[in-house]
Amino acid sequence: MAFEAKLNYKGKPLVRSKNEMYYGDMADPFVVFMQILSTKTEGGDEMPDKVMVMLLSTDTSLQPKDRIVKQSVKNGLFNALDFASILLSRALADNTKAGQ
Repeated sequence: MAFEAKLNYKGKPLVRSKNEMYYGDMADPFVVFMQILSTKTEGGDEMPDKVMVMLLSTDTSLQPKDRIVKQSVKNGLFNALDFASILLSRALADNTKAGQ
């Protein structure tokens, strides 16, 4: 049985486990890995403050360090997700153009 993500962001699956998230489809050439580096308290709730965003190749023949295409640190989860969406859509579009 195939895994089906319960969360989606802008039409792509979003999977979270504690402070780590993957955004995108593992069947695509790229996904985005996000890690919450720090949190802050707002209104009694813990909110992500610093989030590391990495665009990763899903090519398993590459060494783990060679799979990192781009990375950045963003303030807040919304900024990280928005940036991840842009990174992923551009990488997938560029990969489609290169394959033509």
